[in-house]
Amino acid sequence: MAFRLNSKHIIVLKTVIHLAALMPLIYTFYLASIDQLGADPVKALLYFSGISAFNLLLLSLLVSPLAKKLRQGLLINVRRLLGLYAFTYALSHFLVYILFELQLNWGLLLSEIIKRPYITVGFAALLILTALTLTSTRAAQRKLKNKWQKLHNWVYLAVLLVALHFIWSVKSDITEPLIYWAMALILLAQRKTKLQQWWQKRAKNKQNKQTSDPFSN
Repeated sequence: MAFRLNSKHIIVLKTVIHLAALMPLIYTFYLASIDQLGADPVKALLYFSGISAFNLLLLSLLVSPLAKKLRQGLLINVRRLLGLYAFTYALSHFLVYILFELQLNWGLLLSEIIKRPYITVGFAALLILTALTLTSTRAAQRKLKNKWQKLHNWVYLAVLLVALHFIWSVKSDITEPLIYWAMALILLAQRKTKLQQWWQKRAKNKQNKQTSDPFSN
């Protein structure tokens, strides 16, 4: 008899995710607080929080194709949790940057967002993840109805922006960012049909709008 996930398995899996996501975050910031993160603790925190956010975001995208491949529909129930932790780490990444790198200089932050492309795309990705987190509840899903799925499809753009932020932020060896690019593209390729349908529908809506509005051009 084939193994099938049940609700108890999902509870255990979620518990494991909570521990695996929270414990490293708490421990790493603890090490930073006692000055045990090397010569440049801010750089270490930025890398840890940023790469962890990317890992969790990629894992959240892996859930759907994995559930389909293994025929384990209940596995979808952990996708939201992984996404929430991806946002948690991304927010930590931003807070480390603004608190320790920029010393709460909001004017400098605005200047960095405008002048540095890798900061621009990283901040854009954070805004998308924030919107997805705020609308991740069942209440938001009921309220937004069909618009909810359209909004949450922006996660695909967020993944590309994070990948771009990563590779642009690296000054020398880009081997690791390229590996992450490959993983992101492989996961997005699993949604090729869905993305093509979305693009075709978008192009059709744009064409219909231009047809109905003679002054649009």
